[in-house]
Amino acid sequence: MTKHFAVVDLGYGDSGKGTIVDWLCANESVSAVIRFNGGAQAGHNVVTPDGRHHTFSQFGSGTFHGVPTHLSRFVIVDPLALSAEAAALGDPYELLTVDPEALLATPWHRAANRIRETLRGQDRHGSCGLGVGEAVAFSVVRAGEAPRVGDARSPRLLRARLRALRDHLTEELGELGGLGDQSIDDFVDMMRDFASVVSISDRLPLDGPCVFEGAQGVLLDEWRGFHPYTTWSTTTFDNVLELTTDIVRLGVVRTYATRHGPGPFVTEDASLSFEERHNDHGPWQGSFRVGHFDAVAHRYAIEVCGGVDALAVTHCDVAVPAYCDAYHEMKRIVPGPFKDLEYQERLTGQLIASRPVLTAGAPPIEELLGTPVLVESYGPRTNEKKSP
Repeated sequence: MTKHFAVVDLGYGDSGKGTIVDWLCANESVSAVIRFNGGAQAGHNVVTPDGRHHTFSQFGSGTFHGVPTHLSRFVIVDPLALSAEAAALGDPYELLTVDPEALLATPWHRAANRIRETLRGQDRHGSCGLGVGEAVAFSVVRAGEAPRVGDARSPRLLRARLRALRDHLTEELGELGGLGDQSIDDFVDMMRDFASVVSISDRLPLDGPCVFEGAQGVLLDEWRGFHPYTTWSTTTFDNVLELTTDIVRLGVVRTYATRHGPGPFVTEDASLSFEERHNDHGPWQGSFRVGHFDAVAHRYAIEVCGGVDALAVTHCDVAVPAYCDAYHEMKRIVPGPFKDLEYQERLTGQLIASRPVLTAGAPPIEELLGTPVLVESYGPRTNEKKSP
């Protein structure tokens, strides 16, 4: 590697970004893995050749290879979840740096997230229930009071911000499960401990080649996804390009399509049954859905990303029966003006009403997407990858 790699999922998430990052770190000299969006809702499954498995959430997926992780200012950091993940990995805090401007996801955000999603009833938007979107939303309406990682250095400031957050959410949603003053004190104490073991720094570790590890998928992007079934996160390359421009853009796709929870899914086929070792129904995400490879949606994702340089194709060991290269109603999903959520919502309605045109056989992905394939993955282990 002479340049930085930026890894994004060109679908609805769950395409195998973690295993691709792991492969890059195993086969190249990588200085750091830099997380550039999302938070603790990431679930990047990595299995070592000897069978050790971990679902990476906030630590980078190169951790098994001793590659440091930097959580950039675009990541929503959940220190409670981070502590649990660190314990499962053997407390590798010496490999971790965190930008002080990164937002904090707190128990108050998590409680509000779950209350709000429950109140939607049958109209749920889909959520992991971890409060990531609530943290972003609060930072938009009360920017100067949003708790951030750097507040760990000032317990008084952090305590004031947590009270403002609690009062704001309680006024809007009612009691948040008994999270009172003692909970605030406990969280402040926990953040004091956090700051004692984690290096808080805004310095990007760009001295050598890095891998920028994305979360979720482009079709869930806050501005380019199919509103309102989206995430409060920029899942394209846009955040990476604010950090550096010297990147190879790597898009990850499966040989078949998947989606967690509600929202449009044109190629969904309930008759398909594939073994999913690391995906299942979630109480907040909802059901795990499966469909045929959707070249129309992936071409849209590539277009709104500004293009990709290469592809990583996962689940090549699965025998898929068909793929989609067009919908009966359209051959191309037309991108709208940037940040026009009304357009995106209309697009959602069109996709819900669309039907796939299916072609029998395995998808010729390189041809369908007009992009070379860098690596094919035949399983979650590093040694189950090959370059075509």
